[in-house]
Amino acid sequence: MDRSTESNTSDKINTECVSISDASQPHHHYKIFKPYGYLSQFVPERRKSKKLLAELALFPTGTMAIGRLDHDSEGLLLLTTDGMVSHQVRSKKIEKEYYVQLDGDIDEDAILKLQTGVEIGIKGEKYLTLPCKAYKLKNEPELPSNGRKPRDPRHGPMSWVSITISEGKNRQIRKMTAAAGFPTLRLVRVRIGNIHLEKMQSGEVIQLDDPSDIR
Repeated sequence: MDRSTESNTSDKINTECVSISDASQPHHHYKIFKPYGYLSQFVPERRKSKKLLAELALFPTGTMAIGRLDHDSEGLLLLTTDGMVSHQVRSKKIEKEYYVQLDGDIDEDAILKLQTGVEIGIKGEKYLTLPCKAYKLKNEPELPSNGRKPRDPRHGPMSWVSITISEGKNRQIRKMTAAAGFPTLRLVRVRIGNIHLEKMQSGEVIQLDDPSDIR
C-alpha cells in the first residue's frame, strides 16, 4: 500500500492487477502480510525477476493491491477487486501505522523532528512532511522473522519506533528516519485505518468482509 511506504499512488492495472474483472461479479477483499522481497503487484516488470503477490495465493480475477509497500518493506497490505474501495483506502483520511527498526538509539529530539515534520527529497524536490504521530517503543515488537539480520548488534544500539502517517510519498518513512539521523533497518506496516496486522505470519492471506467502512 505504503511505500514502506509506503506509497499510496494509484493502482496501475498493467503491473498491480491480476487482470480485468467482470463488474457483474461480487467483489473480494483481503489483508495480507507482504513478505520481505516481494513486489506489491501481480504482473512482472520487464528485466526484473522479483517475487510477486500472485505467488502467495490463488486470487480472483481483477484483484489489485491498494497502494504499495516497497520491495524491502513488509507487513499489512490490502487487496481488493473493487476500485472504489481502493480509492477510499488511499485517502489521506486513513492512517497508516508502521513499526520501524532504527540504526541507533533514537532520542526525544529526533522523535520531535518526526512528529513536526522533516525535509525529504521527492522527485528531486525538497518536501516537508506533514505532522505525524511518532513514539519510541519500549520493547521490540513481536514480529515474525524475515530471515535477515539488519546488522550485528555489537556495532551499536538499535531501537524501534511507531510512526503513523496519513500521506504516502515514495519511501517516505525511510527518508524521514534518515533525515532525523536514524536510518531504517526494518520497516513493517501494522495498521491501515482500523484494520490491524495482529498476529499474522509473513505471507499469510486473510479474506475480509467489505472494508469500505475503514476509518
